[in-house]
Amino acid sequence: MSEQQGGAIDPDVIELAGRVFDLARGGYTEELTAYLDAGVPANLTNDKGDTLLILAAYHGHPDAVAALLAHGADHSRTNDRGQDPLSAAVFKQSADTVRHLLAAGADPDGGQPSARATAAFFELPAMSALLSPGDA
Repeated sequence: MSEQQGGAIDPDVIELAGRVFDLARGGYTEELTAYLDAGVPANLTNDKGDTLLILAAYHGHPDAVAALLAHGADHSRTNDRGQDPLSAAVFKQSADTVRHLLAAGADPDGGQPSARATAAFFELPAMSALLSPGDA
């Protein structure tokens, strides 16, 4: 059994966290949900400030995004660069992921750059339409 000294994180905990981040990144919703059900925090953050939700959104996994949101993941939480899950989903043009995040209350003008600014900068009219349905 390993001992924690001086605030060092147990290598087994680091390995587990890495596994959970890989599940979010890969869209393995069932396995990810099992870890969340077992107590892994839905807002777990890596060394870059990326949450499980940001990774699932960036990699275009709407089912994993929905599961994380159902487990209390914060859709407005940004990473160390100010990016949020909605902006990541817009950048990757994952319409279903964008819809899940908007339904959960994600702000198209949150984050830096915002989802709306991302859609405009990369000239993504379908994403802009999702973010501003009244303007389409």
